[in-house]
Amino acid sequence: MAKTLELQFLNTEGKTVKINIDSPIDPVDPATLASAMDAILAANVFITTGGEFVAKKGARMIERNVSDIGLA
Repeated sequence: MAKTLELQFLNTEGKTVKINIDSPIDPVDPATLASAMDAILAANVFITTGGEFVAKKGARMIERNVSDIGLA
């Protein structure tokens, strides 16, 4: 099962923008995650078509199952 950590931010236009991290450490420490997201905001290195990242919106762990299907 593949896991992805999705970090959600708001940009200048108030739209949600996401950063996905493959194979994150699980379980995620909420305090460490909040600190990392604050560091991303402070560094101000990401710019979208809707402007800079301006606020944290949330985060979520996404799990995905992939099953191959044999063809006859």
